[in-house]
Amino acid sequence: MSLDLPPVAPSVTAALVQGLTPRLRKRLDAGITKLADRPRVRDGDTVRIAVDDDTHLELHAPGGSVTSVDAIRCGCLLAPDCLHRAAAASAAPIAESEPEAAGEPAPVSEPGAVAGSDRGAGATPDTTSVLTAVSETVTPEQRAAALAMYDAAAAVLEAGTDGAGAVLQAELLRAAHTARVSGLPRVAASAVSVVTQLRAARDTDPAYRLTDLTAALRDVLMTAHRLADSTDADLADLRGSARQPYAPDGSLRLYGLFSEPVLTATGYAGAVTWTADADGRLYTVSDVAPGGSGRAVGAADRAVRVGDTALTHRELSRAGLAVSGATVSPTGRLGAGAGVRAVRAAGSAWSEAPLDRLWAAPVAEQVSRALRTGGDGLLFLDVTLVGTVREAAGDCLLADCDGLTLRLAAAHDHPALPYRDNLRLLATAPGIRLRVVARLDPAPVPRALLVATRHPGDAGAHVDLGLDRLQHADLPAAATASTGAAAGSPAAPLDEAPLHLLRRRVHQAASAGRRVLAFPGDSAADSRRLRRYGFACAGDLLDELHAAAADRSRDVFGRLVPADVNRFARAWLAAAHYTEEVDRELCAAAWGAAGQGGR
Repeated sequence: MSLDLPPVAPSVTAALVQGLTPRLRKRLDAGITKLADRPRVRDGDTVRIAVDDDTHLELHAPGGSVTSVDAIRCGCLLAPDCLHRAAAASAAPIAESEPEAAGEPAPVSEPGAVAGSDRGAGATPDTTSVLTAVSETVTPEQRAAALAMYDAAAAVLEAGTDGAGAVLQAELLRAAHTARVSGLPRVAASAVSVVTQLRAARDTDPAYRLTDLTAALRDVLMTAHRLADSTDADLADLRGSARQPYAPDGSLRLYGLFSEPVLTATGYAGAVTWTADADGRLYTVSDVAPGGSGRAVGAADRAVRVGDTALTHRELSRAGLAVSGATVSPTGRLGAGAGVRAVRAAGSAWSEAPLDRLWAAPVAEQVSRALRTGGDGLLFLDVTLVGTVREAAGDCLLADCDGLTLRLAAAHDHPALPYRDNLRLLATAPGIRLRVVARLDPAPVPRALLVATRHPGDAGAHVDLGLDRLQHADLPAAATASTGAAAGSPAAPLDEAPLHLLRRRVHQAASAGRRVLAFPGDSAADSRRLRRYGFACAGDLLDELHAAAADRSRDVFGRLVPADVNRFARAWLAAAHYTEEVDRELCAAAWGAAGQGGR
């Protein structure tokens, strides 16, 4: 719950929570909830909260975020070591002190952060990590920071989202701060992502996804585990880069492709506009800052921050841009430095050169590249809608793509964004032929998140499905006349191979902690089924996961001793890593991309 507070640096939150007495730490989560009901006002860079009729709490953020413990002041008698300061810091969004950490996993809802993206087929590889890693080994400080990070993440996994309150979150933020100052920005950024996902889960934020929490937690544990013994190029990759540099790229002639909203569980919102050059390389212009759904909805109508152009994001997605003195990050993000000049230029329809070349690449090749790079994951597809299918998260479209039946789901479920409403309307038009942009959603069946489509009634225009709202009048009359075909059909089994038996336990543990797998039950039946389908390793991993969860011994007096947190974390990490790799292979096979150069 951000309570409309300015972002607070992880080190500030960690220090304030550490300063609490054990008694006050137990009351911290209740204090955060109580603070949500108190009136507050914003005066410039200061937010003032009325703790009671006579006491006020102030957060000073002169640079947009709170960066020191002294910037949070309280007038109560227990200050400075009071509950109110720690509660305010714990309720505020986390400040992104280094917003472009290399290797930071980009949430599906934050497409502008495309770490590792190859920017399309013609991109130049990023050689930074190779140049900076020459016979290097981890330092003692980095090894200690990695071990502390592993222990803090293991404690979060042990507790689950319900048990990982503000105190455990602060310990993970402390580990993130230590890792960052020790030169480990990648694992620090992943740890911050875990905390923001935990807060979103506990606040029932519509942007929260269990899969995002699981992925972030897996990345923290895996990176911290591997760091201790890594060397050379492997170490450089695991450390990451504190800030991705913007390099000069001369003059660029760019063509608007589409725009999409950004609304994250981390408390950031805005818009990203995607463009391409004549060679099909992708570039982005982003406007992302602390905010909520209102900022995400309105960002498309704000001017882009490149040169002195007056184009809005919505206009740029349908026009072109001529840039001189361009600077570009390795992920394709355009810089907005003082030396950059940009003017409006003619755009291109998706069916015209040069943008049409994006749809000319074979689908299997696109999927293979997305799985290999782990970057933006964009797919450029020509599809025919054939109906809908019902999934746990809601209906999604069924479409034929060159003989392959795929599922097209909403890219974001927040009700303020029109994604799902637009999909419902498209579902009333089976048989319609569309050219779309989607983001790969790795699954055992072909599945992607729909972000933009060619306008159903105007082949020269497109619709940004997260920003524009389709109307019935936009659909061809022949399509709307046949609305009964296959709408709302029950979903076919998603997992013919029973890997979901292991994946479900991995997700359950991330959500509810070790105790959910420690309950008595016949887990052996699931293990036997996995082995019967040829997943012997998955069966062994499931057995060890349950055994580690239930491993509670007693001392000589018959009292339960603390659980072996590290054993459970190792078992969970092994199972999570296994399911990720097998899911990647199943996804490639489902799209016909198996054997085409996966990572």
